[in-house]
Amino acid sequence: MATLTLLQAVNDGLKTAMRRDPSVYVFGEDVGPKGGVFLATEGLTKEFGKNRCFDTPLSEDGIVGAAIGMALNGLKPVCEIQFQDFIFPAFDQIVSEAAKFRYRSGGQYTCPMVIRTPYGGGIRGGLYHSQSGEAYFCHTPGLKVVIPSTPHDAKGLLLASIADPDPVLFLEPKALYRSVKGEVPEGDYSVPLSTLRTVREGERVTVFCYGAMVPQAVKAAEQAAAKGIECLIVDLRTLYPLDEEGVLEAAKRTGRVVVVHEAPRFCGYGAEISAMIAENIIEYMEAPVARVTGFDTPFPNTLEHHYMPDDRRILDAIEHVHGF
Repeated sequence: MATLTLLQAVNDGLKTAMRRDPSVYVFGEDVGPKGGVFLATEGLTKEFGKNRCFDTPLSEDGIVGAAIGMALNGLKPVCEIQFQDFIFPAFDQIVSEAAKFRYRSGGQYTCPMVIRTPYGGGIRGGLYHSQSGEAYFCHTPGLKVVIPSTPHDAKGLLLASIADPDPVLFLEPKALYRSVKGEVPEGDYSVPLSTLRTVREGERVTVFCYGAMVPQAVKAAEQAAAKGIECLIVDLRTLYPLDEEGVLEAAKRTGRVVVVHEAPRFCGYGAEISAMIAENIIEYMEAPVARVTGFDTPFPNTLEHHYMPDDRRILDAIEHVHGF
């Protein structure tokens, strides 16, 4: 196995998919010879030619609209939105068109496409390069929303997403692009969508997290363990469709739950986890569900370190639910 960063794993996943399937095309703003703003597509144009990895105009609705047309005509497009913050001009194409084709055609047609985009904070990008908009898209039936947190999962989930018959929004936590490394199998493999990953075993508090919040949750769990509080850390990986049964089982194991995400709190993804637990297994709970999130403000620049949840805030929540 090779030891890769999460960014290198994404690049390796794209190359693997393009080698195995000539119908896979990669395109977006500056993804061609330049290799993308983060170099996630570096080397693809050189290996596969400018017809299979190419630059587009600065038009997000055009990028996604073209991908939909390609997907409906037998290709498997993987388009990139340079930052998730720029995806909103294509919102209608994603939620009203791509996500609806299977339903509106009575199952006759699918729309096999992947929209890759870096999301979240961690690079001091300010309000236009740091947003976490996953909740907008998890509200869309027909669309799958996937977020990796390790190099192994980044490649495996990406390959599974490209092979999936339905549209997938693949959100890449830019804070982890170069800050995490791990072993990644060579060649083709996949990590099944809608499956959870147990990051750390524990019987006192369950912590649900995803993306860049996974390493922060692990740090907090290590500090909690030193105080005698062993935490079960669960990486959700696929936010929609979610493995709801797995989430409920993990929550029942401890009866105490913390949910962590860097998006704003109000109507954030953690609210759905909280509601799911309240509606289904409230009798197993020993404490209210605690949420550790970003704040209900635009994403700040100089105060980024204060806005994003860290191990200290997560540890406070763990101790609170444990002592309730």
